[in-house]
Amino acid sequence: MAWLGYFVDYGVIGLLILLSIVSLSIFVERLMFLRGIDVGAYDGSRHHLEIAVTRKLGIVASIGSNAPYVGLLGTVLGIMMTFYRIGTEGYVDAARIMVGLALALKATAAGLAVAIPSIVFYNILLRRAKIILLQWDDRYG
Repeated sequence: MAWLGYFVDYGVIGLLILLSIVSLSIFVERLMFLRGIDVGAYDGSRHHLEIAVTRKLGIVASIGSNAPYVGLLGTVLGIMMTFYRIGTEGYVDAARIMVGLALALKATAAGLAVAIPSIVFYNILLRRAKIILLQWDDRYG
């Protein structure tokens, strides 16, 4: 059952770290793209502009909405591991139980630490995309 501890530590937490890097990378790339976009270059088609400014936003939104569930998975696995240890050792030591549960909760905390900024990133990018589309509407609509 020790493999489960490694899976929680390296698998779940590692996945959350990867998701945070992806979310931050997309945010920076999209923010730079949106800051430098020329609405006049899309004078023929609002649809092409909308596709360009909303590209990859779904990825950031998906990370923000699913990271807490990934963290929760790590917490459930950590709690299962704690109860397994209690069952196999045959005695209850409150200090060990509390340490096991506290370590299990780190996955939920990590999931929230990824989700909250990702949702903020998504909202910032979505607002900027809406402003750009409104600017196109004012100019060509």
